[in-house]
Amino acid sequence: MDHPERPAPDDFSLGLLAGLLIGEGHFGGDGRQPQITLRMHVRHEAVFRWLERTFPGGKLYGPYHHDGRHYYQWMARGAYLRDCLLPLLEGVLSPDIDEHSFDRFRRMRDSYASRLAGPRRGSPAAPGDSPAVPPHESPSTDGEGSA
Repeated sequence: MDHPERPAPDDFSLGLLAGLLIGEGHFGGDGRQPQITLRMHVRHEAVFRWLERTFPGGKLYGPYHHDGRHYYQWMARGAYLRDCLLPLLEGVLSPDIDEHSFDRFRRMRDSYASRLAGPRRGSPAAPGDSPAVPPHESPSTDGEGSA
């Protein structure tokens, strides 16, 4: 695995992550692999530093400054998404809490099922197995959340 082994986050940390992703996150992919993205203004740097400490398998990018926008972007992909975040989020995201973000999460999970079925589920993806992803699944670049 390419992520550090750490104890599961406490309930508060998991709830805060879920709230951030419901309100500001994006569940999608790049056409080859699934990813969860959180993009927010640089004034929220402390939140991103907390994410780095609490969910260290994600990667923080930025700060970016272009087109009048100033933001950080945190992304979770690969084994960390599949083995760590996906099982945690499956336990807390629900259509009863927020149907729109749950549908996006489910669409990411379903669109990239072969990529997410790796060692965690006991069946490695077939060689060359690449899911088809609709063009609207690409992460937005408008600086706004689109969970």
